[in-house]
Amino acid sequence: YGTAWESRDALKAYLHRLEEAEKRDHRKLGAELDLYSFPDELGSGLPLFHPKGGVIKRVMEDYVRARHLAKGFEYVGTPHISKQGLFETSGHLPYYADTMFPPMEMEGSTYYLKAMNCPMHNLIFSSRGRSYRELPLRLFELGSVYRLEKSGVVHGLTRVRGLTMDDSHSYVMPEQASAEIKHLLSFVLGLLKEFGLDDFYLELSTRDDTSDKFIGTDEDWAEATRILEDVATETGLDLVPDPGGAAYYGPKISVQARDAIGRTWQMSTIQYDFNQPARFGLEYQAADGSRQQPVMIHSAKFGSIERFLGVLVEHYAGAFPPWLAPVQVVGIPITEAHVPYLDEVATRLRVEGIRVEVDTSDDRMQKKIRNAQKQKVPYMLLAGDEDLAQGAVSFRYRDGTQNNGVPVDKAIEEIVRAVAERSQV
Repeated sequence: YGTAWESRDALKAYLHRLEEAEKRDHRKLGAELDLYSFPDELGSGLPLFHPKGGVIKRVMEDYVRARHLAKGFEYVGTPHISKQGLFETSGHLPYYADTMFPPMEMEGSTYYLKAMNCPMHNLIFSSRGRSYRELPLRLFELGSVYRLEKSGVVHGLTRVRGLTMDDSHSYVMPEQASAEIKHLLSFVLGLLKEFGLDDFYLELSTRDDTSDKFIGTDEDWAEATRILEDVATETGLDLVPDPGGAAYYGPKISVQARDAIGRTWQMSTIQYDFNQPARFGLEYQAADGSRQQPVMIHSAKFGSIERFLGVLVEHYAGAFPPWLAPVQVVGIPITEAHVPYLDEVATRLRVEGIRVEVDTSDDRMQKKIRNAQKQKVPYMLLAGDEDLAQGAVSFRYRDGTQNNGVPVDKAIEEIVRAVAERSQV
């Protein structure tokens, strides 16, 4: 087959995007920057995070944990496996069976690796009586889940079989649902902007009325869809319909973000669920003393840590902003005699929480600079005799800009401020 273009410029732009996409491939950059790998010995879709990739993963996890706690969520933990009956109660069996790993037989019971966290959060809700005064009840965890993606669709970090979800579930009274979804959507959009993704639109996934995949009454689906649509419309963002794209238990909003070269990625999701509370018999005591069923709202801000990181690697082409960079500063001595001076500077930076290395290799200074640039380190601090005499450094940026004779105190202040403010530099 062939392609046709309305102009030479349009074709040129398309070819440029293809070239950029190849340069930004997170699988290639992951190897070049020593972030992660995909060993055959582990199996398809199971990444290993190396120390530098582990730093970024930890920064992301620490960030999202702190943000959830600040937004009123309570941190919980759940096991990796469960008896089959839990997933039958939730409805994931049989609806989700094709994407779950094969069952395990142990001690006369059938167990599954979990492909989702929500059934276990429901057990936390139902572990004791609940009052309307406790709602919204917001539960959150960084949960490991396992999904048997077909080998043909497994792709680097963006489609894996073992993943970490920043999974949260809000249990609300029906009349609280709209406000909670607004709360979650504001949370999501703010998070994406802090990670440098600020060009997005929303997608509303609804059921296919001709399919038997979806459970629940027409009235419940209509009400849930209306609430999501109203909240999404209020944001002023473009809203694109996705008929038939809903989960079996309810409609959802997903945030579609455009990266640095204009590609669209599905990121965060917010799902309205009236089915699981009914299937688990979840109840709270209302103000009038009656027993009522809550609405459950699923949300994943990153979606998964792995996928989000893969998108970020491609968005930034591996040149992360300082707060995310695995190594934020490299000290480059002009000669071996300048190493102790830079070691002292590095110690001061570490006290401020900055990730810093001093290159003590036998390479020449220019080779050390090239190595730091290849590793896309945001800041380089160079030191020679004149710097030692003045208590200064030559402050070099990733783009090659360099300021000489910068006092050490000022250099440290600039680096610490850029990291604290999550500057996109």
